[in-house]
Amino acid sequence: MTTKAPETKIVDTYRVACDGGEGALGHPRVWLQVDEVNGYVECGYCDAKYVHKDFADKLSEA
Repeated sequence: MTTKAPETKIVDTYRVACDGGEGALGHPRVWLQVDEVNGYVECGYCDAKYVHKDFADKLSEA
């Protein structure tokens, strides 16, 4: 059995909400703060990665 890789989403704000995106199968909505130095934050429930649009190119190079 394989596990799906966590989803990466490009966002244009530094504060984002995550609810797992699967309706009743998701998780409680949490508000996350994108780190202004690293440019991303990961959800503690579903491991989705939110990358601020200003850092999208920088993270793909790493």
